[in-house]
Amino acid sequence: MSGRQLHLNAFLMSTGHHEASWRLPESDPFAATTVSHYVKLATIAERGTFDSLFLADSPQLNGDVGRRPLGVLEPLTLLTALAGVTERIGLIATASTSYNSPYNLARRLASLDHVSNGRAGWNIVTTATVEAARNFGLSELPDHASRYARADEFVRVTQKLWDSWEDDAILADKSTGRWGDQSKIHPPAHRGEYFSVEGPLNIPRSPQGYPLLVQAGSSEDGKGFAARYAEAVFTAQQTIEEGRAFYADLKSRTVAAGRDPDTVKILPGIVPVIGSTEGEAAAKDRELEEAIVPEYAHRQLANTLRIPLDDLELDKQLPDRLLPEDAIEGAKSRYTLVVELARREHLTVRQLIGRLGGGRGHRTFVGTPEQVADTIEEWYQGGAADGFNIMPPTLPSGLELFVDHVVPILRARGLFRTEYSASTLRGHYGLARPSNSHLLAEAVSR
Repeated sequence: MSGRQLHLNAFLMSTGHHEASWRLPESDPFAATTVSHYVKLATIAERGTFDSLFLADSPQLNGDVGRRPLGVLEPLTLLTALAGVTERIGLIATASTSYNSPYNLARRLASLDHVSNGRAGWNIVTTATVEAARNFGLSELPDHASRYARADEFVRVTQKLWDSWEDDAILADKSTGRWGDQSKIHPPAHRGEYFSVEGPLNIPRSPQGYPLLVQAGSSEDGKGFAARYAEAVFTAQQTIEEGRAFYADLKSRTVAAGRDPDTVKILPGIVPVIGSTEGEAAAKDRELEEAIVPEYAHRQLANTLRIPLDDLELDKQLPDRLLPEDAIEGAKSRYTLVVELARREHLTVRQLIGRLGGGRGHRTFVGTPEQVADTIEEWYQGGAADGFNIMPPTLPSGLELFVDHVVPILRARGLFRTEYSASTLRGHYGLARPSNSHLLAEAVSR
């Protein structure tokens, strides 16, 4: 396959993205902490020649354990295990810039890249909850702008650390007894507003140079950050018009930041509820929606919208007095998406809960494999996406259905690979290995 190529990422979440998926007879309610479950999912996704798989994470217990499985394995630990049972698929972990230190995280990500022979990716998040802040000694959530300023410096420091060894620093010369060349080691000696990092990493530069850098925030600060650093962007839009607007905006911001827009791959999330017929797909969707426990979902929605539970009457529409977006210090883009979805479609709170149950604001599409392929192709060819973040409502069945029935259609249409042609995650996304910044600086100074 030549030219532009569709990219697919498998977003894996315990028994599936639908909050009621764990209640289905097929589901294992203990799957979230079972490595063999994720081994099976990774194997299915690799059989489907997905570019990558992705694990979300937040350093907190994310909600009421009565609602759905919430115990999760630390993603870098789990991906290290998955690296040993896969060969080609990329492995993307979420890690927060607000509650990590650059040295330790740069080392862990470089280690995953070595262990996987160049398949590591980092989903960079700033973590938008006060609950997480309080787990790290803070009384309140740092403001939105401060979190992104810290994230900006965090990424710059990690890049310095990944470049602290030149690629040919290891000599391994047994005849002279000289293992490495100390002149090719470059301590960051960084002094900034948020971080002070003196020494080089204690691990050589990894196969990809840098792990693939991924970002998922769609606020103004988030889009500015993505334009500067991201190589893949996970996003959420409900309509193709919204998708096109986001796509055009982020690509233009990337150009303004001095980067090639083709080096940033935009992947909206889609929750595909697949049936052999439209009726079968609709029946699966109803089964999942009817399994939602409104009590938990009602409270979660109130938390997302930052309003008292009593102000959200189940059979009425959202109150008019919701906070303006610029007053939100948490997940601004998700708040805006939920409010706009409810108002655009005149949904009651009960209906909104049903719509959010599958993907928390990501687009749910109910249909046959051909119809799912059609909507993917429409967005891809229509200037709204470079690929998709596939979020199966049920796992493993939803991923198996997509791989066995949607992927062959995309291949037949010439949109998606039939086999891997690259061995690294950067290679799958058509991205070059970054040159070491020290060599670039030397070249400029000559």
